[in-house]
Amino acid sequence: QVRLVESGGGLVQTGGSLRLSCAASGRTLAIRAIGWYRQPPGQQREMVASVCDNGGSTYYADSVKGRFTISRDNAKNTVYLQMNSLKAADSAVYYCNYVSGGSWGQGTQVTVSS
Repeated sequence: QVRLVESGGGLVQTGGSLRLSCAASGRTLAIRAIGWYRQPPGQQREMVASVCDNGGSTYYADSVKGRFTISRDNAKNTVYLQMNSLKAADSAVYYCNYVSGGSWGQGTQVTVSS
């Protein structure tokens, strides 16, 4: 099964921004709903945002609403997560995956320092 690959994480100060990218490794991104998920240390993985197959509809968890923006560019086979006004509570490993399910990738680490 095609695995999605995440990139763009890093260390940023509180209030800073990062943009994460999600692409299908060597393959075309399927035209299916895709979500961004995160897993803080010792906690369960949770969905923070999702985007439908054509990008016309999005969902955000309350904890990120107004700060994160999910988008997709099917021509570039990439889904993005723009994260602004980052907080320490946003620190986690971030993953992308098809909402209907699929193999999990390695994720990308986001660390927000105060």
